[in-house]
Amino acid sequence: MNVSVIIPNWNGRHLLEKNLPFVLSSAKNPKNSILEIIIVDDFSSDDSVNFLQKNYKGEIRLIKQSKNRGFSYSVNHGVRMAKGELVCLLNTDVIPAADFLESVIPHFKNKNVFAVGLHEKGASWANVSFADGYIQHSPGVTADKAHATFWVSGGSGVFRRSIWMELKGLDEELFSPFYWEDLDLGYRGHKRGYELLWEPKAHVIHEHESVINQYSFQLKYLNRIKERNELLVIWKNVTSRRLIRKHIRAMVIRALKHPGYFRIIYLAGKKRNLVLKKRKAEAKQSKVSDEAVFAKFNKQT
Repeated sequence: MNVSVIIPNWNGRHLLEKNLPFVLSSAKNPKNSILEIIIVDDFSSDDSVNFLQKNYKGEIRLIKQSKNRGFSYSVNHGVRMAKGELVCLLNTDVIPAADFLESVIPHFKNKNVFAVGLHEKGASWANVSFADGYIQHSPGVTADKAHATFWVSGGSGVFRRSIWMELKGLDEELFSPFYWEDLDLGYRGHKRGYELLWEPKAHVIHEHESVINQYSFQLKYLNRIKERNELLVIWKNVTSRRLIRKHIRAMVIRALKHPGYFRIIYLAGKKRNLVLKKRKAEAKQSKVSDEAVFAKFNKQT
């Protein structure tokens, strides 16, 4: 199976200069089955485009967006343009090992596998539970063999393109400009009955938040977006009446204890019509209950 590597870029010239050579080197390993490297530039204001055109013409496919559209749109655009059966999403701050896809590709012989997460140094598979009225996620215990994972990172993961297109990819409408969009996608994959795995032999180094950080955005803004999108994921995807009742109680208690949280609820509430529309669609298309998804991970160590 061939792989299209997709790298979204926004003002990441310094990261491309540092990390792109590692991606190109991995493409020379035939066992990685890399068909193409696509870089989607999200209307950068630095000299990313000139740098790529000058130094990597013929080695990459460069997609230049006419205006800044955000992470999710850029990734979706790249996937739409990809030719590979599989798409490998890498952020500009990810350094892949020379053999990073060798152990990943065989998993896709199982047609029910939607995505496989790469092994970021110091990280593991994603565990999850629904506790205290919220989706609680944390790193699972490090394993030495492939393991089920709640979601696969949109910055270091491999996805089956056909299922990606079926699920309509990252939800760029609801979660713009960033955060929780890959968790939302993973949750939707589980509720459709697909499998998501984490592969410990697929080594990469991920220098998290090298692009989306407090130097590019105000820290207060980043935190508000994270908390808002946390609510939107729950409102969109959790269709169990029992779990939703728990969530509403917990949300009210949190707001009463921390009045500033009312602003987060207000920000999420501004997308009420859109989230209700998407929630209705998810309820129709889901094959697995929320309880079954969470129970699956509660049994794991």
